[in-house]
Amino acid sequence: MSRARKPRRRSPRRPPPGPAVLQYKVVELSTVDEGSLEYAVNHWVEQGWSLENVQFAMRESSKRPAMAFVFFTRAGAVEAQAAAQGAGQARSEDAWGRLAALAAEGED
Repeated sequence: MSRARKPRRRSPRRPPPGPAVLQYKVVELSTVDEGSLEYAVNHWVEQGWSLENVQFAMRESSKRPAMAFVFFTRAGAVEAQAAAQGAGQARSEDAWGRLAALAAEGED
């Protein structure tokens, strides 16, 4: 014998957040010391970036790192990326058109 199911109550749902693109920033430090790392992290975090990771490049002959790569991320809008890609496509189409026009002028 099967039981009748209760209808589920629908809770008001918030719409899902808009899609975001994760942007990355890589900062290369050739002088690796406490001051340079601290400055790089504080400088970019103040500008809205989040610290993601720090990678050190080591020398074989030393225990101190030769270089450091500091990785930051932040959420960017899809619209901004799409607009930038659209501008790049328009620019490249204009460039091809200009190149064709210059080639046509050269044939005269």
